[in-house]
Amino acid sequence: MDFGAGFEFLFGQIGRLLFSLGSHFSLTSLGAALAIAVAFFVGQRLRRGRRLRARTIWRALFPKRIIASKSNEADIGYLFFNVFVFGLVFGWAVLSYQFISNGMISGLVTLFGPVTPSELSPWIGRAVITVMLFLAYELGYWFNHWLSHKVPLLWEFHKVHHSAEVLTPLTNFRVHPVYAWIFANILAVSTAIANGFGNYMFGDTTYQYAFSDTNIILVLFVHTYVHLQHSHMWIAFRGVLGRIFISPAHHQVHHSGNPKHFDKNFGSCLALWDWMFGTLYIPDKKREPLTFGFTGDPDAHTVKGELVNPVIRAAGHLRPLWQRREGSPAPDLSPLTERKQA
Repeated sequence: MDFGAGFEFLFGQIGRLLFSLGSHFSLTSLGAALAIAVAFFVGQRLRRGRRLRARTIWRALFPKRIIASKSNEADIGYLFFNVFVFGLVFGWAVLSYQFISNGMISGLVTLFGPVTPSELSPWIGRAVITVMLFLAYELGYWFNHWLSHKVPLLWEFHKVHHSAEVLTPLTNFRVHPVYAWIFANILAVSTAIANGFGNYMFGDTTYQYAFSDTNIILVLFVHTYVHLQHSHMWIAFRGVLGRIFISPAHHQVHHSGNPKHFDKNFGSCLALWDWMFGTLYIPDKKREPLTFGFTGDPDAHTVKGELVNPVIRAAGHLRPLWQRREGSPAPDLSPLTERKQA
């Protein structure tokens, strides 16, 4: 049996994950996040007049209660699982992106006629398209995230991510394959619409500034604080910054089990859409007491609990349809009710 193709796929996926600048888990972005975390912790220690020791910094950045938790072990499993699944998911989304983008351009030409290619410098067109696609990505991210909390059927798949009891950069991979597929295609729709409008505006195909096919603005955010959103580092943006950007504390609040934090801060990098649609919660400068995950679930952090049970529960949401026909009261399966009971 020839295992060459398998090994080539394996090492190719790992290489793209760790060494591509456009990867959301590249070694450069992880290194940048670590440097920022160290600088933030050292700054806190110095302001309080405390001594700096390498062991203290190490324990603060990598606490044993997080590293040794079953939740973190499950996140490691999700990393390996999604490294292989995501390629197929992304392939489906690319087809949607190309089809919708071309359809948008054709539709605009039909409605308003062809346009003369812009006489502006090419870099202006590329810069505008880059910003448009980034804002469209953020809007698609917000909309998908909002739907996943508001629609009970979708919540069954998204709650896998919220089952994490500790947060680390690996938690970003803690997603159900069904959720990943929906997410990828919603992003494909939002960015394809923006790309179609952008190309029509400039009268020619205008490519964005990108690293490894990833929007350069998103790459910059990933190389600053996005990894720290899934961490125990309480870095809170306040004032105007807190209304524009999703700080690490913003997203940690989103994972909170406190009812006052439910359905808040759906954005990825930007808080603009949360601010616009009334779902923004600006965290306090001082760390707020937070708990993560769901209590009392014996299948938490297992293959059955995280991959199989969501499908079974999602199918159960069809039950109220025939229960109403028979006159039986339908159970309250809303995400908010479930999180209150957890």
